[in-house]
Amino acid sequence: MALNITSRTIDEVIVVRLRGAILFGEESVSLLIRVNDLLDKSRQIVLDLGDVTRIDSGGLGTLVALYASARKVGGDIKLANLGNHAKEVLQITRLVTVFEIFGKTEDAITSFKLAIATA
Repeated sequence: MALNITSRTIDEVIVVRLRGAILFGEESVSLLIRVNDLLDKSRQIVLDLGDVTRIDSGGLGTLVALYASARKVGGDIKLANLGNHAKEVLQITRLVTVFEIFGKTEDAITSFKLAIATA
């Protein structure tokens, strides 16, 4: 299944909903381009992985590259709504220690507001 990418803005946070597989190749490249373009509009991005069916090593590399790109420009990327496969892959690779992960997309959005309020 190809990767479907949609985005919407909620309270100045861009939520990117992913459906399908994040794999090495075309899917990873399209995700990288899309999110890097969105970083020009907002430094606060949530990746909703609820409908991601599979992530391979190339997909993991893409997620890490996006995280690094966001941090480089003073932004942040948070993950939300992980399905079982995504959760397992991130735990095995210990990327759960890199990303902030939330059970619900709304909680990830709120965390950006809380970070601003406490800054």
